[in-house]
Amino acid sequence: MKTDSPDRGSSLPLVEHFYTLQGEGYHTGKPAYFLRIGGCDVGCSWCDTRFAWNPDMHPLVKTSEIIKMVSEFDTDSVVVTGGEPLMWDLTALTAGLREKGYKTFLETSGAYPLTGMWDWICLSPKTNVPPVGDICKKAGELKIIIQTENDFRWAEEYKEKVSPGCILYLQPEWSRFDSVIGMIVDYCLKNIEWSVSLQSHKYMKIP
Repeated sequence: MKTDSPDRGSSLPLVEHFYTLQGEGYHTGKPAYFLRIGGCDVGCSWCDTRFAWNPDMHPLVKTSEIIKMVSEFDTDSVVVTGGEPLMWDLTALTAGLREKGYKTFLETSGAYPLTGMWDWICLSPKTNVPPVGDICKKAGELKIIIQTENDFRWAEEYKEKVSPGCILYLQPEWSRFDSVIGMIVDYCLKNIEWSVSLQSHKYMKIP
């Protein structure tokens, strides 16, 4: 976790914020306010948010101001994503959001210790920087990005680490969609505990 922020989580490097429909996983199609927090050292080769990797490129914004931004929209859910948001202490942010009645959703690789209070955690572990702590048992959904056939073995490894009620998703890496979607469909047909997650927001051309 980052500890060099001057106020340890009462301000966060805010890359962007927007109101949209959730595009992936269990809550696909539902409206939510998104907060993208800067900073990530996981370094996925296929990452589509590289602009968020360096937190120093984005202004520190007080959590009270972030919550005020959210309150201007008619939503009941806030998704905190990145980058890797758990590089920062998210306790103050989630406490303030929940005090206002918002449900809090987290999208994370789990590479840093879990902070904050969450109604839903989407865990998408990466092979180069695996999850730490007990986040696997707290995840509501497990989302494995499939880039090559080897990723199915990674998926099965993490299926054994999450809780029995965790929803299991296989999601094609966007740039390799045509080459992997057939494998994913076949895999889900043969392993019925898994479902396909698609990046529907990219088809709808929304954030």
